[in-house]
Amino acid sequence: MKKPILILLLLSMSITVSAQENHKAFDSGEWFRFRIHYGLFTASYATLEVKDDTINDIPVHHIVGTGKSSGLLSVFFKVEDYYETYIDKNEVKPYRFIRKINEGGHTKDIEINFDHQKSQALVFNKKYNTKQKFPIQSNVQDMMSSFYYLRNTIETSSLKKGDEQYVNMFFDNENYPFKLKFLGREVIRTKMGKIACLKFRPYVMADRIFKEEESMTVWVSDDDNRMPVRIKADILVGSIKADLDAFKGLKHPFKILVD
Repeated sequence: MKKPILILLLLSMSITVSAQENHKAFDSGEWFRFRIHYGLFTASYATLEVKDDTINDIPVHHIVGTGKSSGLLSVFFKVEDYYETYIDKNEVKPYRFIRKINEGGHTKDIEINFDHQKSQALVFNKKYNTKQKFPIQSNVQDMMSSFYYLRNTIETSSLKKGDEQYVNMFFDNENYPFKLKFLGREVIRTKMGKIACLKFRPYVMADRIFKEEESMTVWVSDDDNRMPVRIKADILVGSIKADLDAFKGLKHPFKILVD
């Protein structure tokens, strides 16, 4: 499974979790911008936005993620990533997922429509004008909806260091068991001040981008927003760090620690 570098970094930052059952950590209007660094250089900016929409007359959250390389990164690995997911507002399950990327000449243009009643996904590969149906597992999520699903389902008050969580993810044309490990709590300094964070390790597949499964570490705010704050990742050509650069539309008050 080929994973896009910028959008995967961005979405992995969105592995955020809820402090209680049925608690909603996000809503329409939420918007994040991230500054992605390659070494000392700014490699790109990426964004995530949650909008109101409908699909087949069903009210949904329409989530859009974009990432584009710039500067030094674009010299040897040009990236343009565009992602969308349409998820049910109550159950946080995906109805449609769109992936349109260009990564150093590697391109994909895919639309996936989920039929939860029939337990299948219809994959429309627009690049080759092909359509195929694949079986999906129960409680399936797409690449983007997985992280918003986690925001509302994991109980953090009882989390212990080393605890692991799994999500049934369907990506392109295969089912993939996504694994997330809790590393503990930590206070980090940001451009906005000191933020109490939850620290996680999403397990990625070692491939053309990442050195190994444990290449990535993620920090999210330890408050009701579970806001993505920072990520670090070792890749085959160095290391990348992404920091939250701007935000708006948070559902809950944002907390900064005072020295």
